[in-house]
Amino acid sequence: MKTTRTLLTLALLLATFAISRAAETKEPGFTPLFNGKDLTGWKLRNPSSHNSWSIEPGGVLKNTVEKGGLHGTDLMTERTFWNFTARYEYMTPDNSNSGFYLRGRQEIQILGDHKRGEVTKGGNGAIYNFKEPDKFVTKPAGEWQIAEVTIIGHRITAFLNGVKIHDNVECDKPTGGQLDDKMDEPGPILLQGDHGTVSFRNIRIKELPKE
Repeated sequence: MKTTRTLLTLALLLATFAISRAAETKEPGFTPLFNGKDLTGWKLRNPSSHNSWSIEPGGVLKNTVEKGGLHGTDLMTERTFWNFTARYEYMTPDNSNSGFYLRGRQEIQILGDHKRGEVTKGGNGAIYNFKEPDKFVTKPAGEWQIAEVTIIGHRITAFLNGVKIHDNVECDKPTGGQLDDKMDEPGPILLQGDHGTVSFRNIRIKELPKE
């Protein structure tokens, strides 16, 4: 019995190692920002505000904002970054509003606007209030959407659901709701939490050389 248990433990360890190695091969250089279990490496933008963030089964980070209820607060990484590629998945109800901030200053908009069916500067995937996506590729409410955003200097390239929606766009100013206006300094990844319900998973980052 002891030998069987030892073999099973060894097999499990080898399987875990194989999965880990496969992930590294698939996405070389990427580091998870969210461990799927707790908020290690993250902090509330305003510690005294209502914390509406929770961890759900399957490694999901969810912000819940009820209509007419307490507003949430933004969540940000403890680390700061300069040039990087970020990959993440998110899901919203219809019309729910959130955002993924690069360096805490430039917002890639998250909005449940599938029923609208058109691009706007405030729509899903927009560089908020600065440039609309090149194409409308928003998925329906309740479906996971896949995003990849690269920022080098002040230039942003983004893919949403496998489609390029921003191509090396110069954005040298904050887009609203920013942490500060220090555009030439590193900053955190910030998830907007004071607007609407949103779920995130598989948030990871690959730091790039400073140009």
